[in-house]
Amino acid sequence: MTRSNNTTEKRKQRVRRAIKSAANGRPRLSVYRSNKQIYAQVIDDANGKTLAAASTMEKDLRDTLGNGGNKSAAEKVGKLIADRAKKAGVEDVVFDRGSYLFHGRIKALAEAAREGGLKF
Repeated sequence: MTRSNNTTEKRKQRVRRAIKSAANGRPRLSVYRSNKQIYAQVIDDANGKTLAAASTMEKDLRDTLGNGGNKSAAEKVGKLIADRAKKAGVEDVVFDRGSYLFHGRIKALAEAAREGGLKF
């Protein structure tokens, strides 16, 4: 691995280790961000199942957004994941930002999920 890749992986593992120890059985809201898209999943680590998922690659969002790599797209995905999680019976989650810093699109998605009714 290159040096930057190694530090990214270390940060990701450090964040995930802290999240799993503080989860207390709550599902994890995991976020992945690429240059053009953003993805979110609510994962039950105890059973290894994905309870809800949303991304800018979905047909209904892709047609209305145009560009999936901006804050407004992240906000729409955050609201969508909150709705789907509530339908699956999940209200309390632990936010897993992965190796990303909590600003920009990650922060916009988190705030929209909170407005949608998820608690973390």
